[in-house]
Amino acid sequence: MMLDVAFCHWAFICTILFTGMILVSLTTIRYTSSSGERRIRVHTAAAPVVTDLGEMYRQADTGAIVSVLARTAVENSLSDKLDSVRQQLQLKLVKSLKEYRNLYVVQHRIGGRLIYPESLRYLPLYILALCKSLAVRGGYADVSLDERCAAGFSMMILPARRLLNFIYPSLYRLDEVLTVEPDMIDGALKRLPLTLQCLDTAGLYLLDDGFTFLVWLGRMLQPELMNDILGVSLSNFPDLSKIQLRECDNNHSRNFMAVLRALRERDSSCYQLPRVVRQGEQPREGFLLLSNLVEDQMAGTSSYMDWILQIHRQTQSS
Repeated sequence: MMLDVAFCHWAFICTILFTGMILVSLTTIRYTSSSGERRIRVHTAAAPVVTDLGEMYRQADTGAIVSVLARTAVENSLSDKLDSVRQQLQLKLVKSLKEYRNLYVVQHRIGGRLIYPESLRYLPLYILALCKSLAVRGGYADVSLDERCAAGFSMMILPARRLLNFIYPSLYRLDEVLTVEPDMIDGALKRLPLTLQCLDTAGLYLLDDGFTFLVWLGRMLQPELMNDILGVSLSNFPDLSKIQLRECDNNHSRNFMAVLRALRERDSSCYQLPRVVRQGEQPREGFLLLSNLVEDQMAGTSSYMDWILQIHRQTQSS
């Protein structure tokens, strides 16, 4: 059988569109199919460009950057060591911040400070969260193969906004929200940093990674509130992994289910199923919640403060 014969021609056209510069790429492929037909296929693409490097940093999209880095990290993890993959992520972050610093080090007399554009203020945090994600954290024996593959697959297919929430889940305190009016619940939800210091032993918290709702019950949480939400008494139902949350005939339960509905309505592409864990319940608490507190130091990894100091030192080096 005769193989297809193809010739590719590239053409680049640079044009000005309104107030910005647009680079248009035109690609034509001329080929002969195995049946002898002559065919031409044309592909066009347009991308905005700037003449000032500083403007590129100011217009940077953190979600798009993290999405590309996450997919690249997952692909590299198939052939490289996980430690090498994490080092590559850190190196790319350092190089980008160092380049931005060199643009303004003389003009603004910044000295030894760590600077970055407003558009990338959360990039170091997301890179740290990416390094601590199931797909690339630890060694090959620290996470089961199925869980690592599932996390890597999710990172490869998720859109940017959902990917950010997957690697840095949303943490909310709910016991203070359940007393407000039902129509004000959505506006009362405030995201908390992913650190153990934000967890009160007398509080009720919810962790949302886009796939699962993890309900964390503090050790000192009021028994009445706990029983209203769960619909059962913990003394009669000690195994929290088998609890199925449902709306009960009390205000706490109705408001709690309203919170779940409000969060699900923000993104209807996935229906998060709730799981319940209580403070001190090991090993479920460690795997389900504590491993997601990416701003804390855990299992030989750096805390967010130590991570920033490390990035700062590397950006200062020549």
